[in-house]
Amino acid sequence: MALRHEPTASYHSVQDALRVLETVGRRGTGINETELARETGIATERLTTLLRMLRREAYVEQITDGAYVTGAAFARLGSADGHRQAQRDTLQRTLDRLRDRVGAAVYLSRYVDGEVRVTQYADSPATPKVNEWVDFRYSAHATAVGKSLLTQLDHEGRRDHLARHRPARLTSRTITSDRLLLSKLAAQPPTAPVLDLQEYAVGTVCAAVPLTAGSTAGSTAGCLALSLPLEHAHRLRRAADTLNRSAAPMLLSLAI
Repeated sequence: MALRHEPTASYHSVQDALRVLETVGRRGTGINETELARETGIATERLTTLLRMLRREAYVEQITDGAYVTGAAFARLGSADGHRQAQRDTLQRTLDRLRDRVGAAVYLSRYVDGEVRVTQYADSPATPKVNEWVDFRYSAHATAVGKSLLTQLDHEGRRDHLARHRPARLTSRTITSDRLLLSKLAAQPPTAPVLDLQEYAVGTVCAAVPLTAGSTAGSTAGCLALSLPLEHAHRLRRAADTLNRSAAPMLLSLAI
């Protein structure tokens, strides 16, 4: 199985953020924004945006003289024993903020060893997660999560998945034809949100955006998704756009 590698805006943001972190890390006593711009070659306006994101995620912090040093989240990642838990905690905080921002349950998913896995999620009483009435591993053809992950595979990878998990009709809107589904997946722009309009469950709509296509986060496809009850379907596309703009912090945490 191979992945489609088409760099996203989030990918470019992560590449620049990693350059900033590397530079800040080398200057243990602190480095100001002017020096950062000169050493990284990143334009001042873009650098300001990146530093705002890195501060919000606690990867860097600003000390009294205005210089930047590595932050608490970055320090926790330095411990081999604590790296996995620190990464998970950082991702969860980001998911929690995103849930509140979009007003929907949000999900982080990966395609691991040929299977769809929701690795983390953030919900609340006001934004409940979708009822997983059919295991997500067997319903990739009908979910925004699954379809987003499948679009990141090559044609043979998709065919292999569908051969192992035959598309079943879950609602009247579910696509069960391999030919039609493969055609739609091939036509889906890899950087655009994938939508599920009651294909998995009646009364639920979902959106997912790719996280790892063309990224440094390894060869495992990933996506960020949200779900809404049908009565909030009018908010879906705007929420999906917010999701897309929020992918960079998630991808950075996965890349470090």
